[in-house]
Amino acid sequence: LLRNEVKQETDQGKKLRNFMEKGLLVPDETVLEILGAFLDQSKGENPGFVLDGYPRTAKQAIALSQIEQVHLVLNLFLREDVLIEKCMGRRICTKCNGNYNIADIYRPADDKSGKPEIIMPPLPIPDGCKDHIVTRKDDTEEVIRNRLRVYKEESSPLEEFYREKAILTDFEIVGGIPLTFPRLISVIRDNKR
Repeated sequence: LLRNEVKQETDQGKKLRNFMEKGLLVPDETVLEILGAFLDQSKGENPGFVLDGYPRTAKQAIALSQIEQVHLVLNLFLREDVLIEKCMGRRICTKCNGNYNIADIYRPADDKSGKPEIIMPPLPIPDGCKDHIVTRKDDTEEVIRNRLRVYKEESSPLEEFYREKAILTDFEIVGGIPLTFPRLISVIRDNKR
């Protein structure tokens, strides 16, 4: 939703761009205003929806619960070293808006620490997009690390908020989309309320 506002270069989108390019979180009131308008617009069209990256704070979760009932929260997590490498590998096609990732990640399982094997091959860029590929301005290591630091500070109370409501399910990502998506759909179906 936020990136769409930026892309459409709305007044709101121009303000959002400044926050996003610096890796800062967009103010709660702004996100809730955009989300509320989206939910109002899509009422009756779909039986459900997925929010990716929102809410990010317990305060946002409380505000969201006042405008919409939340039935399931998935806490997707990935080892930090892999997450940073994955974020730095993101690419966008300016022609078709396709999202690709050039990172080729492999981490062997570590029985000692209990870390699982991670296999994430790159998402190949189609020939028609190769001349139109760009890196997001906010996908620098410094911005990503700052974003993760802020996220960690604010995510613990959020996770606790949803754990107390018994609607939080932790989901570790250990592979690319072909491996992750079916597992994710299974978890969603198993938790359908």
